[in-house]
Amino acid sequence: MTRNSTAIATRSLTKRFGSESAVDGLELSVDHGTVYGFLGPNGAGKTTTMRMLTSLTQPTDGQAWIDGNPVSDRDAIRESIGYLPEEPPVFDELTGREQLEYFGRLRDIPATEMETRIVDWLDRFDLTDDADKRIDDYSKGMRQKIGLIQALLHEPDVVFLDEPTSGLDPRAARTVLDVIAELTDDGHTVFLSTHILSVVEELADVVGVLYEGDLVAEGSPAELTARMEAEEGTTLEDVFLSVTAERGPAAPRSATEGTGDAADSQDEQATDQ
Repeated sequence: MTRNSTAIATRSLTKRFGSESAVDGLELSVDHGTVYGFLGPNGAGKTTTMRMLTSLTQPTDGQAWIDGNPVSDRDAIRESIGYLPEEPPVFDELTGREQLEYFGRLRDIPATEMETRIVDWLDRFDLTDDADKRIDDYSKGMRQKIGLIQALLHEPDVVFLDEPTSGLDPRAARTVLDVIAELTDDGHTVFLSTHILSVVEELADVVGVLYEGDLVAEGSPAELTARMEAEEGTTLEDVFLSVTAERGPAAPRSATEGTGDAADSQDEQATDQ
């Protein structure tokens, strides 16, 4: 399949729930091999956007494409995307290894190749000794690691990550950041939603700030912070606070806090992962 010039594109992408617009006319164009940092306070529409881009939620209006294929065509985009929601889609009754093998079979990864990848990823995230324990006995951080591995196991071109360092200790969080950097070095695209602005400043090529369903600012971290210099603001946090101030107070939270967005059901995620 010929690779499209953009990894992610949207045109007037909109999602309404009753009379309320969760996402309102979103226009995005994300190049291959980049990290797109997607920022916004709780309720801004970030999770709704990611669910539309991964075909889990149908838009009310507008269109979206992954590598030139419409997200309405699940079969066309299925192998191209990986998705880690804030609550990883795992089955408590399975072991970590069984969970990854289950998803590997869903993705039609050849058995030998799948086992090699699983072993390598378990080792990378220090899960080898716990791989044959039930996920029900895992900590939040261990569940997060399994969820990330399964999102990456089939080596997708475009990866959607919603708070990927949530619940992780500093060493594991650093591993995640290193993995994201390696993915883009290899030409993959990462759509990264997080409240940890230092992560975005370190990794993102482009940053978009969503507020009340609208994209209120977009540009490289350097471009956005340059806009604040006249107001003596020099960090991405200054930008975040500035562009959201007109509609009400919003502040980024610390690395230990979650977003509070509702999780998808396990059955739905298992099918679509």
